[in-house]
Amino acid sequence: MTPPRLLRADRLAVEIHPDRAALGRAAGQAVAAHLRALLAKQGGARVIFACAPSQDEFLATLIAASRSAELGFDWAGVTAFHMDDYVGFAADHPQSFRRYLRAHLLDHVAVGAFHPLPAERPPAVAGAAYAALLAAAPIDLICLGIGENGHLAFNDPPVADFDDPVRVKVVALDEACRRQQVNDGCFPTLPDVPTHALTLTLPVFRDARRLSVHVPGPRKAAAVRATLRDPRSTACPATLLRDHPDATLYVDEAAAAELR
Repeated sequence: MTPPRLLRADRLAVEIHPDRAALGRAAGQAVAAHLRALLAKQGGARVIFACAPSQDEFLATLIAASRSAELGFDWAGVTAFHMDDYVGFAADHPQSFRRYLRAHLLDHVAVGAFHPLPAERPPAVAGAAYAALLAAAPIDLICLGIGENGHLAFNDPPVADFDDPVRVKVVALDEACRRQQVNDGCFPTLPDVPTHALTLTLPVFRDARRLSVHVPGPRKAAAVRATLRDPRSTACPATLLRDHPDATLYVDEAAAAELR
């Protein structure tokens, strides 16, 4: 097995793996080990999960690792959240992020509790209710990706705010973000992609105790370069990661192509 290349960008640890599968294995095993230790120490863990094809290999490994003798743990101690969904979508909509998370994680493990973001409810009501749930106790871990435009969740450059006064809000999605949904195969054409979503805001990521960031593929190369090398600004919201005290970015060689 080829070891990853390691580097650091300010406080952000970076692992560059040979391919997407190796990235997913490394991140999934690391998160399983962290959750096992965290649950042994404090009895519970509050975890936010991203819902996107970039997370497929990570989640599959996490499920398998959590059942292993070495890294296994009881999911009953985990309280799960997710970070965004399209305004108006019901939980069973084919492109709902809640449906993705059920198919790729929650149908395979028995978490203690899952708090879905109720995107079919009036946005102001749904956002306030979810913000209250998030604020009830610290978030121990966020498992996330980075968008092609450098977004975290749906904090696209035009709407991102490092000091956002709210924890959940409605946002208009920029065209680059909406095109990514087509590139990922989630929608057939750009007009099919919704224009608005509910999203957790950037302070949620800043304040979480640990971040595990999983970014595979050549379409993410420009965003990875910007994340690690551009000035910190909302022109690339993911530059926020460089200031986090406990964050690791896992990329494959394709996503790291512009770092050479």
